[in-house]
Amino acid sequence: MFRLLGVLLTVLFAIATAIVVWPQFFRVEQLFPVAQLVAMRGVLIAGYLALAVLMLLLLLARPLRGFAASILVVALLGALAHGTVLYLRGVGPGALPEKSDGSIRVMTWNTNGEAVSAAEIAATIVEQDADVVALPETADSVGREIALMLRESGHRMWVHHVDFYPDVVNGPQAWQTTILISPDLGDYSVIDSSLDRTSNTGQVPSAVVMPVDGTGPTIVAVHAVAPRQSAMDQWRADLQWVADQCPSGDVILAGDFNATIDHTASLGTRGGDMGACFDVAARTGTGQAGTWPTTLPSLLGAPIDRILATANWHPEGSLVLGDDGGSDHRALVVQLSPAE
Repeated sequence: MFRLLGVLLTVLFAIATAIVVWPQFFRVEQLFPVAQLVAMRGVLIAGYLALAVLMLLLLLARPLRGFAASILVVALLGALAHGTVLYLRGVGPGALPEKSDGSIRVMTWNTNGEAVSAAEIAATIVEQDADVVALPETADSVGREIALMLRESGHRMWVHHVDFYPDVVNGPQAWQTTILISPDLGDYSVIDSSLDRTSNTGQVPSAVVMPVDGTGPTIVAVHAVAPRQSAMDQWRADLQWVADQCPSGDVILAGDFNATIDHTASLGTRGGDMGACFDVAARTGTGQAGTWPTTLPSLLGAPIDRILATANWHPEGSLVLGDDGGSDHRALVVQLSPAE
């Protein structure tokens, strides 16, 4: 009886391991709790290795030896499979090459409201020589303060933003998303459907910003809702909306997706990772470098802050910044150049 129970548990454990290693194959990557588990593959590896150590100890008990050996094998295979994914996508922190003619740098940083000062954000923008900066959870007033500091540093940028509740005084900055764009890219404006919420993410705002003269990429500052158990339907709707912003053409997506490349696997079209856009970090060696939370090492975190672009752009490099900004998110910077 015990042997049959052990076999059953081993089979169930093997099935569960296969699901969290490759949830896209089973079409469960957006279901609770698989979505939460696969987001942090580094933590899963640590869990598998801890279980493997426990099973090694149980090998000393003769009645449990067969069961422990089978669980040990599955745990080691699970750790190896997740480790392979991390290796292939890259765990960073990465690096950026020198800028070339036509290349641009795009940065995203969920600043967690007032957790990061305007001065620190401005200093990081100047240090990284960013041309486009998506700032979820950053108020328009903070964005304008940043722009003033940038102007004094000789790094001019225009400020755009979306506020879901502009009539609420001193509301949480999670209700706002700010985006800064270098005037070297031309004049931009936020489209009306982003401002009036007729087409936007549901609970926290994203911003679709388009060039006034039609020349240049459409830029989307993304903020999808977190996949809490009570918000899974809205989370899935937000991800679909984001993917729909990149059907083709010249598009750059940047922000807090609250989703990894695994979660959006079914949303790719035309060979893209999300719509027709490809994930820059995954193609430049930092695709599994965790950007949240900063309380965990990057190797154990979730790579949910992302930058994607259409085939108009060639990925040159990516860089996940350190933990000293005060936010619970790390900033991500990528360099793109026009595709030939």
